Amino acid sequence: MTKARLKGKPGPRSEGRSKANFLVPGTTVFIGERKLSEAEIDLFVYDATTLREARAVGQAEWREARDGPGVVWINVSGVHDVELIEQLGQDFGLHPLTTEDIANTSQRPKWEEFPDYAFIALKMIECLPGEAQVKVEHVSLILGRNTVISFLEDEGDVFESVRQRLRRGTGRVRSKEADYLAFCLMDAVIDHYFLTVERIGDLVEQFDEDLLSNVRHEDIPQLHRFKRNLLNLRRAIWPLREVLSSISRSESPLLQKDTQLYWRDLYDHSVQVIDMVETARDTLASMHDTYLSSLSNRMNEVMKILTIISTIFIPLTFIAGVYGMNFKNMPELDWQDGYFLVLGVMLAIGISLIVYFRRRNWL
Repeated sequence: MTKARLKGKPGPRSEGRSKANFLVPGTTVFIGERKLSEAEIDLFVYDATTLREARAVGQAEWREARDGPGVVWINVSGVHDVELIEQLGQDFGLHPLTTEDIANTSQRPKWEEFPDYAFIALKMIECLPGEAQVKVEHVSLILGRNTVISFLEDEGDVFESVRQRLRRGTGRVRSKEADYLAFCLMDAVIDHYFLTVERIGDLVEQFDEDLLSNVRHEDIPQLHRFKRNLLNLRRAIWPLREVLSSISRSESPLLQKDTQLYWRDLYDHSVQVIDMVETARDTLASMHDTYLSSLSNRMNEVMKILTIISTIFIPLTFIAGVYGMNFKNMPELDWQDGYFLVLGVMLAIGISLIVYFRRRNWL
């Protein structure tokens, strides 16, 4: 099955923020980095016994699904297509402020209730393979009476598990209303949080072990990269707790009574993820102190060795300096074995100092 693409106005790229500051509130302007050349749309229409899946849908198809029976899930990949977002907004009665937030990829996670729908903004997080770099993607959900519309920046997402459950008819999703589908989508996002935080936690633990065994100056930039990525995680995850708390307490008619328990469970998951992030941040903070202490101890060890060497050679240098003076009346200059005697004295002094330092546990 091939994917068709809807072409629309591309909208501004990352410079959209400066332009949007001077526009009328409710003006749909894309703010962020464009990740797709064209928008992609998937459509699922289902009930307890039937499922219809379609790719490359256009306005006629989603209008037909909107007016028909069953639960409708429209997945839009590519929020840079401002024209497409406005078309969906007009067909599904979205407020202009909602379409503005959908196209704003820097929007903070939030929950807003409107008379005919609810708007959810959250962040999808992915840890790039083999590194601690965190990729954050903006996700928007529109929850209607029998409709869920999801908006993604890119075509790669974590919703494939939900699609598979719909296709196989497993679980409760096919027998529930649209609010349960919205829960499943958010649950997939939060489950991915666990994978990302655990991955970063493993990298932090490995880095901690390497730091204790071998302190290097190049460890500081890596430590700051970990801190920056955890800060991005915290910014994306922390507001979600407030969002889920508002949903679990909401009395919106769009939320069925029998799904309230699931929303509360999702809230508990968000709290658990936040605790994991805070634990990783505390670990990094202690690692920074450990790094500075280890570096200081290493420097002290080096200075101790240099000081001991200098201390051993101070009396030897003194003796060599005395007998290096060019005076005629120095009786030792006429000794036949004077050279060997002075070397023996210098060697005895050096050995005595080394034995003394070892007894004091300075070596």
